[in-house]
Order: sequence, then structure tokens, then C-alpha cells
Amino acid sequence: MNEPLPPGWARTALGSVCRVEYGKGLSRRHRVENGSVGVYGSAGLVGHHDRALVDEPVVIVGRKGNAGAVWHSEQPSWPIDTTYFLRVPSGICAKYLGMQLGHLDLVEHDSSTTIPSLRRPDLEAASIAIAPSAEQERIVAAIEEHFSRLDDVETALNAAQTRLYALQRSAATRLFDRPDWTWTVLGEIAALKGGITKDSKREANPDFVEYPYLRVANVQRGFLDLSEVTTIRADRDKAEKLVLQPGDILFTEGGDRDKLGRGWVWEGQIENCIHQNHVFRARLTNGDFDSRFISMHANTWGQQWFETHGKQTTNLASINLTTLKSFPVPAPPPDEQRAVVNELQSVMRSQDRLQADLDRAERCSQTLRRAVLSSAFSGELTPQDPNDEPASVLLERIAASRTAKPSR
Repeated sequence: MNEPLPPGWARTALGSVCRVEYGKGLSRRHRVENGSVGVYGSAGLVGHHDRALVDEPVVIVGRKGNAGAVWHSEQPSWPIDTTYFLRVPSGICAKYLGMQLGHLDLVEHDSSTTIPSLRRPDLEAASIAIAPSAEQERIVAAIEEHFSRLDDVETALNAAQTRLYALQRSAATRLFDRPDWTWTVLGEIAALKGGITKDSKREANPDFVEYPYLRVANVQRGFLDLSEVTTIRADRDKAEKLVLQPGDILFTEGGDRDKLGRGWVWEGQIENCIHQNHVFRARLTNGDFDSRFISMHANTWGQQWFETHGKQTTNLASINLTTLKSFPVPAPPPDEQRAVVNELQSVMRSQDRLQADLDRAERCSQTLRRAVLSSAFSGELTPQDPNDEPASVLLERIAASRTAKPSR
């Protein structure tokens, strides 16, 4: 239910104020690298052109893909066919309108829909709060002032995050880059195995047995996320060979390049758990090695090795078992391995606390942004001036103008 508005404000449907038009396709080969006109898609600025589709300030709304995302341009622009654009009438500040629409939830997300989309009638029916014209300008200025301070805070948080990453790298280098150690490769000290491939047709076999299994999402860098473990039906004989044992080291096969080879040690948390084909298992065959030592090495010092040796396709990077077998592993005495594990765990606990503080501060900043916008569009952010022309008069003037002037 809409909250009451201050005196002089009015609530109306977006379509009664703005003309909602479809963006026009513009292929990549027609875009100009040094063009003066911004080309906008549902993800924002996607290129430039030398001619404009819209000359006036415009609000651009994602139609499909990043549906409901809102962008604003004061300059001539070309919204493409994954967007709508709003022709904003005189008396309505385009930036005010864009900020408000960005604060609204314009799309009902449906997990059954492959590509999220926003219907034009739904966009036109969106309820917006119209402040007097002069107050719209004051609201935009107040929002920008608050957001500028939050931008400074987030810049500082990003810098702190960068320093934390550098600290992690420094600690790993100090602990693992030791010239006095001998080295081996993973394939010499462990038996490696890929996981099971999901096949819905084969899973229908009534003789198959249901097993819990780990996906890539479960295998994170330095920990296992077992909050949501799915199951798979599999041939019993094949699955029994994949059942994880405490001490098994898990590595991810693919994804973004910086996620290659991430993983952690299985501790037997779930009985009869297996793993999918995009997760590799290394089971130590040499009792002189500590699983945690090898996994910590892979997640820190060894991360750059995986990034260098991963095979890149169009969208994903990956490693295979042959590559993983050649992963270099330091081979210090067991007591030195345990000392490194203990020290790095202490460092990681401290870093986890720092990371939690940074994450908390980031969430707080985002909460404050939402609070600023909520206050702004309920009339609580700036004082009202009784001498301002009421929004109802503005809306009557817009309605009369639209009646007198045919649609484009």
C-alpha cells in the first residue's frame, strides 16, 4: 500500500505522465568507437554512435535481460531494443524520475522464466510520487549530496578490501615461497578422480540409488558451503567409487579464471556423499603430506598457477585432470606443514574478522542508500515550500498537453 504523501504532492501512474517507447536495435558493427552519442542497453552504456535516437534528457528502463534496471542520460542517446525509454514532459525532472524508478521493484522475478522481462503495460502502470517541480530539483540535489558521502565511504571500503587481499597474498608468499623446501607434483602424492555427470535420462533407471553430491557452488575457496546439498540418482557401483572420504582434497574444474582450483578438505560431514564432474577429488597416497597444507597452498600461493594454466573458452576457464596432476606442491617435513597450517589458520581467522567488518560496512552503506531514497520519495528528505506550485496543477498541465498533441 502506498504511503501518504506531503501536501502539494500527487501520486499517478507512470504512463499518465511519460510516453513509454521501445528502444531501437543498433548492431555492434554500426556503433562508433569515438561517437558522441551514448548507446544504452539494459545493462547500461554499451557503446557509442554518431547519431541520436533521442535528443532530450531521457530515462531508460531495461525491457529484457536486466529487466527493470534504470538508467538516466542528460545527453542525446540511443536506447537499443532491450530497453524502453521515457519521454519526460516539461515540469518533471528526468533525474528525479530515474532515481525514483530505480528505487522501485518494477519486475516480479519468476525463477521459471529463462530471461527476465518487463511488460510495457506493467511499466506504464507503475505508481510514482510526483513532487512540485522546484522540490524535485531540491530532492535530486539532496540525494546526490548524501550519495557523494556514501561514495567516499565505499571508495575507502574498496581500498581496504584491496589491502586485505594484498595481506592475504603476502602471508601466503611468506609461508609457502621457501627456497629451502623441495617440491613435487600433486599426481605423485595423490590419486585424482573426476566426479559424476548429471544425466536426467539415466537417473530415471529404477535400479539407481540416490546420493547426496557436491556441486561447484558447494566448493568454495578455503571452505565448503553445505547449506544446500542436492541429490543425484546414480549407478551404485559407479557411485561407490566416488564416495568422499575424510581427508579428500576438492578442486573446482572451471568457471571464472580466478575461481579455478579453489576448494577445501572433505571432513566426512555427509555420509555417502559423492561429487559432480566439475569437482575433482585428490586422495593422498603419501602419508607425509597434510591435506589442509596442500589445499591452503592451492587456495593462496598456488592460485596464480591455476590462473596461468587454465584453458580459456569464450565464457569460461577450465583445467583438466592431466593439468591438475602437474600442480606443483611443496614437500617440507610434516612438522613444518603443520606449523604452516596453524599459522595460516590464525592469519585467516584474523582476516575473516576483518572481512566480516568490511561486509557489514558495505551492507550498511547499501541500507543507507535505500533509506535515503525512501525518505526522498515520501517527502521526508527535504522541506516542503508552500509557495511551490502543487503537483496536481503540473499533472493537469501534462494531461492537457498530451490531449492536444498527438503521440509521436
